[in-house]
Amino acid sequence: MSEAMPGRARVGVRDVAAAAGVSTQTVSRVINDHPHIRPETRERVVAAMAELGYRVNNAARALGTATTRTIGVVASDTDLYGPAAGIGALERAARSAGRWIATAYADGADAASVTAAADHLLAQGVDGIVVVAPHTAALEALAAASPGVPVVPLHSRVGGAGTPADGDRGAEGAALAVDHLLDAGHRRIAQLSGPAAWLEAVARDTGAESALARRGLQLAGRWRGDWSAASGAALAPEIAAAVGEAGGPTAIVVANDQMALGLVSGLASRGVDVPADVSVVGFDDHPDAAFYRPALTTVRLDIAGEAQRCVRILLGADSATGPEPPRLVVRDSTRPV
Repeated sequence: MSEAMPGRARVGVRDVAAAAGVSTQTVSRVINDHPHIRPETRERVVAAMAELGYRVNNAARALGTATTRTIGVVASDTDLYGPAAGIGALERAARSAGRWIATAYADGADAASVTAAADHLLAQGVDGIVVVAPHTAALEALAAASPGVPVVPLHSRVGGAGTPADGDRGAEGAALAVDHLLDAGHRRIAQLSGPAAWLEAVARDTGAESALARRGLQLAGRWRGDWSAASGAALAPEIAAAVGEAGGPTAIVVANDQMALGLVSGLASRGVDVPADVSVVGFDDHPDAAFYRPALTTVRLDIAGEAQRCVRILLGADSATGPEPPRLVVRDSTRPV
């Protein structure tokens, strides 16, 4: 026996029109917020819709308004904190603007997968697309597809040749992390970066390098992980060896908190103490970061503000008011040299 709940016939515009004693055209005008409807007529139609349980069909609504009031999201790597938090923030930002989101999941490193996800959203008539966890390949694929609607990446702001634009929050945040370490006396600072194909990883690399260059310094080493705690732990033996060498790094800037968690754990298992032997700064301010041991110094991004910025851009609204600047959250994983 089927476990599906029994349904009922879908209520249509004709049903609402008959119940309200008006034409289907009048019902359509009420649904689409037409200004020239008498208040008493609007109230009667709305009451009939409520009584019958009528739900607006956005696809049908688009026939009269050229908009489905839906924002598309192409998302990948949603098992990671950043992308998952970004989707939740976009849902809330869209809802506050009277919109909904439709999400299509893709392999962000596979151009064909991204294009297929975008095509799926475009077939639903979305008014624009936000790319969450953007890879360079994803944005290149969408640009080549010429979707005909605005496309904007969450977080990373793209300049020429797929590089971070001026004012990219990820680059600003990485610079904050490096400046914190420099102010604490560190001069040999290394970096555990994210995958090179990710725009967010490139932005954080750029920000760290620029902050060092302003003080006449260069990175004391770089390793690349895949954003996971497991990758941070896997690189710990190599990083521990570098820390133990004469002239080795005294601090590591890590591109996200999950890799920092794995790194700190892996270093501890090899007798390298954080922060006594090496300071570690993360990125994202994961909800659990304050409970790491030691509690993690990290960079907090305004994810809600970034989501609101994306929605404003897609709706053609004023996007001058951006998210709040990144903020350094100092805890126990860093100390002066």
